[in-house]
Amino acid sequence: MNNYQYLHHDEKTRIIQELVPGKQITLAHIIANPDAILYKKLGLDPAVDYSKSAIGILTVSPSETAIIAADIALKSSGAELGFVDRFSGTVIVTGTVSEVEASLAAITDYAENKLGFAICPLTKT
Repeated sequence: MNNYQYLHHDEKTRIIQELVPGKQITLAHIIANPDAILYKKLGLDPAVDYSKSAIGILTVSPSETAIIAADIALKSSGAELGFVDRFSGTVIVTGTVSEVEASLAAITDYAENKLGFAICPLTKT
């Protein structure tokens, strides 16, 4: 969650932005059948059958929760781990649409019901 404070000093406006981490999943999105160039630009495995593929993107806070999310993603379906960053809280998984959807659903379910996280809706394009 971002909080903004506006301060006026000598008729200039300064914006101070601070991140207030909470227990939350702020993004859970599935890209079904992405173009091959998206895999390349993200540094993901280019040897993929793109007609049956999907990319799942997840952002969690606190960021260390990305490690737990990656573990759940791997154990809950046949999805593969594309990227995990314990500093930004980003997790990317790849696989079939059903594998990616199952892994993101398992992560959001665990985070909400076991860890008490606030969860955003799972979206898909």
